[in-house]
Amino acid sequence: MQRVCFLLNVREDRIDEYRERHAEVWPDMLHALSEAGWHNYSLFLREDGLLVGYLETEDFGAAREAMAATEVNGRWQRDMADYFEQSETADDAMVPLAEVFHLG
Repeated sequence: MQRVCFLLNVREDRIDEYRERHAEVWPDMLHALSEAGWHNYSLFLREDGLLVGYLETEDFGAAREAMAATEVNGRWQRDMADYFEQSETADDAMVPLAEVFHLG
């Protein structure tokens, strides 16, 4: 299982609303993530907008492609685009960090 961690930046003026949106993620989005192989997916948000994402998957590239092929992901990305400082979509900005240690 591949462990993936990535960083994004939520606009400071949208942090509270971003949290609210994730309190009730669309059921079809949750289902699509699971079906695409995104396991133990978590998001952590610091007060200044730094967002840390973590997931486990067999193949991150394949999991990303599977999500990109879903209609619900396109809707979610369009709805969430204004929350991020990045000019590209959150999906495109997800660059995995290099793992340097794991206590397994």
